[in-house]
Amino acid sequence: MQQHAVIIGGTSGIGLAAAQILLRDGFKVTVSGRDPQRVANASKQLRDEANAVAADATDPAAVAALLGGLGGFDHLVLAFGSNKGLGPFATIGIEDVRLSFTEKVFPQFACAQAAQKFLNPRGSITFLSAVSAFGAMPGAAGIGAANAAIAALVPTLARELQPLRVNAVAPGVIDTPWWDWAAPDQKSQMFADFASQTPVGRVGTSEEIGNAIAFLVTNAFMTGQTIVCDGGIRLS
Repeated sequence: MQQHAVIIGGTSGIGLAAAQILLRDGFKVTVSGRDPQRVANASKQLRDEANAVAADATDPAAVAALLGGLGGFDHLVLAFGSNKGLGPFATIGIEDVRLSFTEKVFPQFACAQAAQKFLNPRGSITFLSAVSAFGAMPGAAGIGAANAAIAALVPTLARELQPLRVNAVAPGVIDTPWWDWAAPDQKSQMFADFASQTPVGRVGTSEEIGNAIAFLVTNAFMTGQTIVCDGGIRLS
């Protein structure tokens, strides 16, 4: 029987790459995002093979409507994040740190909670954390705290929600629209700097993280784990 994967935050970057991979693996896929234009673009990139829905993951009513409209499904992937919380510890504003939790941690928690009554108990939830939860990276204390909160959910929920499997992926520096806040020249310089600190000598791709997500979705013996897929940058 065909399994159904729902990817909230699946209309660009890592989430979209995961959708493409799961479609190739024979899954039924639903993607959602809050930007209607990105939803339309994602539908085209997925050749209309996936259900694409506009929904804001930070709005509980929108999430309830999305999930309620789907009925039962097998796998939930939470592929959205926040670029707030970056900056030196001495000067970063607490509001930026709060936004990092408001835009990522609380909505991922709430989406997973809302999905419980719809998810196949033999299915899975895959969260998106980040390497900043694990690497000692100056300037990432705020965003790292938010990503560490996501990673901390995983083993607890894997026990509490069993036999539902619960995992996460923690990407390193990945070339996605997440970096669109930076001017092109600034982004190129940052990527070059990150590449020089990374054992594999480059930043990552959405497809590489999408493959890690697909592994966690499809491997029925994986639970309670956070895969750090970062090219080794945390070792630096």
